[in-house]
Amino acid sequence: MGFEGAMDWRIEAASALAWWRDAGVDMLVDDAPRDWTARPASPVGEQTARGPVAPAPEPEAPLPATLEAFLDWRFGAAAPDAVPGEPLVFPEGDPGAPLMVVTDLPEYDGATPALLAGPAGALFDRILAAIGHSRDSIYLVPLCATRPITGQVPRELDEKLGELLRHLVGLTTPERLLLLGQSASRAILGTGPARGAHGLTPFNHSGGQSPAVATFHPRFLLNKPAAKADAWKDLQLLIGGQRQ
Repeated sequence: MGFEGAMDWRIEAASALAWWRDAGVDMLVDDAPRDWTARPASPVGEQTARGPVAPAPEPEAPLPATLEAFLDWRFGAAAPDAVPGEPLVFPEGDPGAPLMVVTDLPEYDGATPALLAGPAGALFDRILAAIGHSRDSIYLVPLCATRPITGQVPRELDEKLGELLRHLVGLTTPERLLLLGQSASRAILGTGPARGAHGLTPFNHSGGQSPAVATFHPRFLLNKPAAKADAWKDLQLLIGGQRQ
């Protein structure tokens, strides 16, 4: 009787030698023990169990410290809200004006985007006249310098655009702030124009303090005329027509 499945030892030896050769064995004897099947160490720095260590992010450059330099950067191609092919809308009026008015973003009626244009702009001009102002006597600033197709300030940019707006307020130090709509109010005060809040709200910035009033945006008032009474109360606070 023979052995079933008897194997040729020569074939088995050749197979084993081929396996060790593929594993990287290039000598029969070495002075130090070695794990021939271990993964070779990476030549570039330490590795973690999940892969290479990611480089630390570079710190952001500080915002320009002068108004001229800041405006050049803020409303230039490197602005966070800049979109290729879309115009950025610059602030209007005098940066040294005692009243800064903040709107959320430009209007768009099929022509070039502009700050408070069209029906909302016409209502805004009447609001200014009612409190003894015109566009020539204020500094009109957008929170977002472009108008996205959604017609709203991108929520992913809320924090950054708010930081830039607050920096601009610190550089211009207006005597008072008029914030139109929830986005502008949230960027400065952290809240919307709540009807339960009475009086001017002090806003502290790098240049000092500027009392602020948040009210409805003219766009909202066109759709909700009944809110004009509350908006007028806000404007009276702004011009000192009511006391706390």
